[in-house]
Amino acid sequence: DVQLQAFGGGLVQVGGSLRLSCRISGFTLEDYTVGWFRQAPGKGREGVACISNRGTTTHYREFVKGRFTVSSDNAKNTVSLQMNNLKPEDTAVYYCAGFYDSRYFSFADNQYEYWGQGTLVTVSS
Repeated sequence: DVQLQAFGGGLVQVGGSLRLSCRISGFTLEDYTVGWFRQAPGKGREGVACISNRGTTTHYREFVKGRFTVSSDNAKNTVSLQMNNLKPEDTAVYYCAGFYDSRYFSFADNQYEYWGQGTLVTVSS
């Protein structure tokens, strides 16, 4: 039974930092690509970052490059998203998701098979 649990969201001021984590059970990071997505109020879901290739290769959307860092702990089967220099437009529900196999990456949400429940990040100005 595959489960992804995202946690670590909260309220932070502009310029602050948060670290999200995604705890995974039912598959291993060596076999799957894991991505972080977000959905702001009234907007569609968008890919933010993902990690592939057995947790060794990271990919970012342009609007988070230099501010967000995705990493994995294969021993703990956990993927994290470190978010620095947060902006009001980063306010959203953040989701982690996974698809087989880790040789590929994608920011298209329809490529992902498994999804976590989401964690809310609110950036106040």
